[in-house]
Amino acid sequence: MKRLRTAPRPDWQTKVEALGLVFHTAETPYWDESAHYVFTMAEVLELERATGELFRLCCAAVEHVLAHDLWERMGIPEAFAPMIRRSWTEDDVALYGRFDLRYGGAGSGAPKLYEFNADTPTSLLEAAVVQWYWLEECFPGGDQFNSLHERLIAHWKISGIDGPVHFAMARGSDEEFATVVYLEDTARQAGLTTSRLYVDEIGWNGSKFVDLLCRPIRTLFKLYPWEWLIREPFAKHLPLEPWSVIEPPWKMILSNKRLLPLLWELFPGHPNLLPAFPTPDPLGEAYARKPVFGREGAGITLVKGSHEVTTEGGAEIDGGFIYQALDLPPVFDGAFPVIGSWIVGGEAAGMGIREASTPVTNQTSRFVPHRIEG
Repeated sequence: MKRLRTAPRPDWQTKVEALGLVFHTAETPYWDESAHYVFTMAEVLELERATGELFRLCCAAVEHVLAHDLWERMGIPEAFAPMIRRSWTEDDVALYGRFDLRYGGAGSGAPKLYEFNADTPTSLLEAAVVQWYWLEECFPGGDQFNSLHERLIAHWKISGIDGPVHFAMARGSDEEFATVVYLEDTARQAGLTTSRLYVDEIGWNGSKFVDLLCRPIRTLFKLYPWEWLIREPFAKHLPLEPWSVIEPPWKMILSNKRLLPLLWELFPGHPNLLPAFPTPDPLGEAYARKPVFGREGAGITLVKGSHEVTTEGGAEIDGGFIYQALDLPPVFDGAFPVIGSWIVGGEAAGMGIREASTPVTNQTSRFVPHRIEG
């Protein structure tokens, strides 16, 4: 694994906008092709194996929560337990997820899990499409750990979904809008009919969920966290409605950081896990304090002895914190990369890399493309 500087294409802004990446620049470029990462095939295979193994561990954690009714521990209201249990038992459609991993290439140790974005992961358009077109233009004939687009379409095709899929999101985020539009396109390419709406446009007519045209919502894809959805005014109807939601209710167990201490408890010493606990005591003087429901690095505190650094923002919905062993990302040319390793349909499907100038990846951290060599 190495980081190489490259000259950005002169018209890169126009090209990525044509692919739907309209949020490519904030104060600085978010999409950054002034550098890229190069991996050997052996390193990619190691990441692929770790991703599959981590998903296996996560599924075992779901089984453990269901077997022991650990709803309070996971911060899930027990009223939603039957819905979660049913979605797991009936194998409701689960489309995708992203493991954020610490990895520095061969010789740096096994990939380590920072967190699992199991419910509402973004950066999918960048990983599946934008970096692939960059590769084709800049390194014709090159290869990439990236079968995301094809796997998404294939998974929609075998999903068994009958009828239209409603795609929902919150208002106000260009990134989430672009992600939803992209996923809607993959569903259409798979032959499904679709409709798009905002979460606040989901209605309840007394017997079923409906859209603004009073059409029943039978399958809902939501780029909207489950912990928010179960606090919406219509949430009391969620356990009663025989509809399909993607990602499914059982992802509630995996989509908050209470998962990390549970995984370490179930699989202590596993090479792909970092020690994690509900309190900092077992970790001594070096740890990362993470908000249970924090996203994009918000509210993370890195502690090493008497030195503490906290990122902006904080925990959402007063979810508290978990504590994870401090294991900073590797440094390449002054940048701290984190590997986003994707699953589609439960199988490893590709990766995207976010890098920052600090050890914590946040909302403005750069997306940098990659390729495979050798």
